[in-house]
Amino acid sequence: MAKTKPENNKITIADEVVMNQIYYIRGQKVMLDRDLASLYGVETRVLKQAVRRNIDRFPEDFMFEVSEDELNLMVSQFVIPDKKVFGGAKPFAFTEQGVAMLSSVLNSKQAIYINIQIMRVFTRIRQMLADNTELRLEIAGIKSAVEKISKKQDGQDKNIELIFEYIDRLQEKAEQPIPERRAIGFEIGKKK
Repeated sequence: MAKTKPENNKITIADEVVMNQIYYIRGQKVMLDRDLASLYGVETRVLKQAVRRNIDRFPEDFMFEVSEDELNLMVSQFVIPDKKVFGGAKPFAFTEQGVAMLSSVLNSKQAIYINIQIMRVFTRIRQMLADNTELRLEIAGIKSAVEKISKKQDGQDKNIELIFEYIDRLQEKAEQPIPERRAIGFEIGKKK
């Protein structure tokens, strides 16, 4: 998964690999302990042990333990193949801030380099979401304008329908035969 660049011996990981390991749990973008351990090149138990030894550095908004319900939901949505991949233990989920804190706890060059990449990926995701939000706002504005025009058009359509209805009524009246009427009034020049 990780490959070494020959020019500076820094470890790089494709952004897509990191992005595919970011999940949305409790309304937050998080990474699971097993994925982070794999990226850092340590065992999951070592990572968890380091976190537990420094638990004061990981408040609830930095790291939390995934609940059984959340774990079942992840399995049902094929985010993870089976709960067994965690070896029976509930995984830790790390927010962006928690991932940043991990490099200070693990204290290795690889952890530092990987963390820098992960932070850049989180930043790109935030930027994509911001760009997406702007696009959604523009689309909403266009939809609103189209709806206003449509409402005006509906009013005009109703007026046109009313005009055609009046024209139809007038045509029906015009087509009806006019009954003969007896002339009224005086006739000039006739004597009785």
